[in-house]
Amino acid sequence: MALGNFDNSPANAFTVTIDGIEVPRVIEVSGLKSEVDKIELKQQTKDGKYIVRQLIGRPKAGELTVTRGLTESKTVTDWLKTVMAGDVAGARKTAAVALLDYKGDTLKTYNFVNCWVKSVELNSLKAGAAEQATEKFVICYDEATIS
Repeated sequence: MALGNFDNSPANAFTVTIDGIEVPRVIEVSGLKSEVDKIELKQQTKDGKYIVRQLIGRPKAGELTVTRGLTESKTVTDWLKTVMAGDVAGARKTAAVALLDYKGDTLKTYNFVNCWVKSVELNSLKAGAAEQATEKFVICYDEATIS
């Protein structure tokens, strides 16, 4: 269902899936971006005028960051171990981030191909603190499409 004329998608309504399995307890996703290279074409006309044109280049690869509440799950750290072991075929996955409307219906989906996890990081652990432990991981991808 489409949003009304004066409605926007809420920033708190999204899901993250890796190889079709939803990642639980996701707090934040950043780095959702589709980008192409820019090619500069510099020319000199026959009358000596210098011209610069900008051409559309190839799509760029990229990365996104997912932060989630820390659980007993070792899925992401095991994925990083696979990457570190050099198992390229086993490390490559697909990922998707779906943006939802107020009713939970999908408005737009960012799809990522040939993903692998680059790093896994825990937030600062402080004695006596009253905050949640989180796991932040960076996913590199070769291609991004939006549907």
